[in-house]
Amino acid sequence: MSPPLSASDPAAVSASVAASVTAAVSAPVTTPGAAPAHAHGAAPSSAEADAPTAAELLDFVRRAAADKELIATLPLDPEGRTWLRLEGPGGSEAWLIGWAPGTGTGWHDHAESLGAFATAEGELTEHSLAVRLPASGWKTLELNEGVDRERRLGAGRSRAFGKHHVHEVLNESDTEHAVSVHAYYPPLPLLRRFSRSGAVLRLEHVERPEDWQ
Repeated sequence: MSPPLSASDPAAVSASVAASVTAAVSAPVTTPGAAPAHAHGAAPSSAEADAPTAAELLDFVRRAAADKELIATLPLDPEGRTWLRLEGPGGSEAWLIGWAPGTGTGWHDHAESLGAFATAEGELTEHSLAVRLPASGWKTLELNEGVDRERRLGAGRSRAFGKHHVHEVLNESDTEHAVSVHAYYPPLPLLRRFSRSGAVLRLEHVERPEDWQ
């Protein structure tokens, strides 16, 4: 998931292996011979060493979702989503989000951030793509068959995901609110929002923290 996204917001991108670029810009350029920061035995920085892992984010959202007093602090709206900013572990970004019946995020990703979320009340449905998408250099992608995944996460269920994870999250109930906890590291530098028509995903726009804080 992500910070607050409106129910009508599109969001989706397609995949490097299982998608073909139908309208692209240039691919990222790499410097010949350049090595990753940790190659050849280089030690990670202290910030990298202290960064929370996806497993630690998952543990945090599970514990927060089980905290009944915390969940009770979130005001719910009969028609829209509501949210509260939380203090995540290790400098991560975290949110407590309430979902009115029928609300959702639209397709989106979280750039270079890892993430996790847990349902505290109600049930959420996640539609996601089982493939990593290009980080940049495209406007429209056509998905191959077999990349779509669906998960239903009732109260007490959770999941973690890696970088460039593309999904949409929905409360499909007609009558019941859902409440969930989400965490990301590093704190979200941006969100890419997408629209989807069948197998075609289109990048619509990019949001930055100042747009949702």
